[in-house]
Order: sequence, then structure tokens, then C-alpha cells
Amino acid sequence: MKNRNLRYLTREGIRNVGANRLMTVASIAVLMSCLVMIGCAVMLYLNIDSLLENIESQNVIMAFVEQDADSVTVSSVQGALEKMENVESVRFIPKEDALKTVESSLGENASILKGMNGDFLPDCFEVTVRDMQLFDQTAEAVQNVNGIGDIRQNSDLAVRLERIRTTVSYLSLGVIALLFIVSLFIIANTVRITMFSRRLEISIMKAVGATNWFIRWPFLIEGISIGVISAVLSFGLLFLMYYLTAEALLSIFGIFGGTLVDFWTYALYIFLAFLAVSVFTGGLGSIFSIGRYLKEQGSVVDANS
Repeated sequence: MKNRNLRYLTREGIRNVGANRLMTVASIAVLMSCLVMIGCAVMLYLNIDSLLENIESQNVIMAFVEQDADSVTVSSVQGALEKMENVESVRFIPKEDALKTVESSLGENASILKGMNGDFLPDCFEVTVRDMQLFDQTAEAVQNVNGIGDIRQNSDLAVRLERIRTTVSYLSLGVIALLFIVSLFIIANTVRITMFSRRLEISIMKAVGATNWFIRWPFLIEGISIGVISAVLSFGLLFLMYYLTAEALLSIFGIFGGTLVDFWTYALYIFLAFLAVSVFTGGLGSIFSIGRYLKEQGSVVDANS
């Protein structure tokens, strides 16, 4: 295809966007709806994932050093814990700080500990786990460290949190895949309707010897243009919806000690994803529709059909 013809057909494809206003608006509205729902699913997943990470960071292993351990043993235990592969961080809590925590938890009854120096409490380490799926194995390894007398951990909570994360991931991917298929189907049928309304024009082009790609190109450009417009409008609408519902969402996530993720942290990735999905959907839908239409109608389309 010559460059001159390519420029002409590209202009024709862009012109068709404005010429077929009703079908263009319908296509943009449908694609926007799917993109915004995909964006909502993504933002919900990001917020839930952030909330789970916040909860997981509080689900630690408390490793208590043996009561009669000296400073050398304590240092050795800390070094062994820090070398473990699945350990994110290790925080030493001396018995004096542990005593203050106990006094704070007793409240008005803290006077019963008056005069005690904390020698009856062991030193301990707060061990934060990196991969929650390996929580049980890590807890067992911590228990087996020389110098550790006992540990406290909540493996059931860790397992439940990991299951929630996995479920949310699968549901989000399922929703995105379903909406993508719906978008592709609707765009393909919308372009097919547009082609049917211009069957006489296509028939004339085929009659004078136009190649299939000569006929396809304007529809391809039209589909891509619809995709770009839909991506821009969907991104703006998603931001507006997230901004307007931020206060309500924060009140829900705040109950669990979480905060909302910043929209602009992921804005570029979301926009590029919208652009890629919409352009791919519009272009593929156009190619699929025109290819199937030309195959069904044959080399010449009956102008009176």
C-alpha cells in the first residue's frame, strides 16, 4: 500500500469517527463502561492488597530468649534470626521494655508490679516474616534456634490472610478477563453494523479491484480512534469516581487500620493499560468484523441485499 493511499485511508478512518456519530458514541459508551469497571476492580484490588500487607506486617513471631541467657547468647540469637531467608526484619525487645508493656496493659492494676525490675521476664525478638506462605516453616525454624526458649505466633491468621489475598487476586483477574471479552464482542459487532450500513460503498470498492486491506484500513483506524478516545475519557471518569468515593472507602478501610492507596501512584500504569486494552480491542474488533464480513459476502456485495 502506497504512502499516499495510506494517508488517505487513515484520514478516512478518522473522518468516519465523526461521520458515524451515533455508532461512535455507542461504541465509546460501551468501551468506557467496561474500562471503568476494569479500573474499579484494579483499584479495589490495590486497596485490599495494601490493607492485607498492613495487617500482615502486624502478624509477627515473638521469639523469647531463654531466661538465663547472657548478652553473648542474645547477640548470637539475633544474628541467627537475621540470617534466615524469610525474615524481613528483627527487632530486639529487652526485658525492661517488656515490663513497661505489661504495666501499660494492666492499667490501674499496674501497682502490683511496683518495685520489680523486669528480671522475671525474658528478652525477646519481634520477627517480621517476608512471605506469609512460608509462615509455619519460618516459625519452626525460629523455635529451633539455640537460645530461644519459646515463641508466640498466629499461624491461623497468616493462612487466612494468604487465602484472602489469593481469592481477591483470582476474582480481580476473572472480572478483568470477562469485561475484556465483553468489550471485544461489543466493539466487533458495532463495527460490523457500521460496515453493513456502508455495504454499497464496500461493494463499489470491491468491484473496482480494491484489495481487502484497502477496505480494512479505514475501519481499523476507526476502531483504534474509538479506543483512544475511550481510554482518555475512562481514565478521567475513573479518577473522578475514586476522588468522590474516597471518603466513604476510607471510613471502611480505616476500621482495619488501613489507608487508601494514592491514585496518582498508579495513574500512569492505569492509563497505559487503558490505552493498550482499548486500542487492542478496537483494532482487533475491527479486523475480526471486516474479515468475517468480506468472507461472508464474497468478492462483490450485492447493493440491494
